[in-house]
Amino acid sequence: MDIFLLVLHVFLSLGIITLVLLQKGAGASAGASFGGGAGSGSVFGATGSANFLSKTTAFFAIGFFVNSLVLAYLASHREVQTDSVLDVLTAPAVEVQRELSGEIPEPELNIPAADPSESPAAGNAEQTEDEVPAPAGE
Repeated sequence: MDIFLLVLHVFLSLGIITLVLLQKGAGASAGASFGGGAGSGSVFGATGSANFLSKTTAFFAIGFFVNSLVLAYLASHREVQTDSVLDVLTAPAVEVQRELSGEIPEPELNIPAADPSESPAAGNAEQTEDEVPAPAGE
């Protein structure tokens, strides 16, 4: 429906432009009112009944304004996507997490247990578990 309304909007705008350019301007009869021709009323006076071009222009203008209001209403009530580009790029990771259904298995690490006799602190019997050795520069 949006595409149809946009095509209609372009058609109406081109129609208004064409009809306005086809009409004779109000200043065209100004020279006749100052003595150049007979029968014209006044420069800015009544022009008589509206002709076919002016009625059609009014019809196109009303359609253009109504169509503009409908398009504005539809645009203001459209759902806003909150996804960012980064969310789209990280979508495979999200899908993997959904497949796991929230349960992340513990990784299986095949690391042998450390032998306390091989640790560098084994020679220092005074050090306890709570103490942290000072860095080498202090």
